[in-house]
Amino acid sequence: MPAPPRPGLTVSPALTVPRAELTERFSRSSGPGGQGVNTTDSRVELSWDVARSTVLTPAQRERLEARLGSRLVDGVLTVAASEHREQLRNRDAAARRLAAVVADALAAPPRSRRATRPTRGSQERRLTAKKQRSATKSLRSARSRRDD
Repeated sequence: MPAPPRPGLTVSPALTVPRAELTERFSRSSGPGGQGVNTTDSRVELSWDVARSTVLTPAQRERLEARLGSRLVDGVLTVAASEHREQLRNRDAAARRLAAVVADALAAPPRSRRATRPTRGSQERRLTAKKQRSATKSLRSARSRRDD
């Protein structure tokens, strides 16, 4: 009995890409695999048309296009997987990779650093440590040896 069809690719709790919007392409994979490498189409290319997706809000689409601009070809994001010998494992790997790329691109930018000044106590501790270090080194100088 075949496995039930999966509803879509879950990127985050708030975003699931429907299977209908994903396109899979299979080709021969390079690398190890013995005789089977020449006959089986185990390499998987998974594509998602970001520009025409129905599940994205305009803000999400804009953020994806801005952050993935170099990876998009005519608004389509494509990832490939060929590290496994079995097509099914490569399909899962490509799906995980696509979900990770999209989730990373949709993540909110980190908060900008708020500039702060060193506290007076930390400045005093730093200067005291510098004076102690200076005194220690001055005791090692040739001049202090001559004075003895």
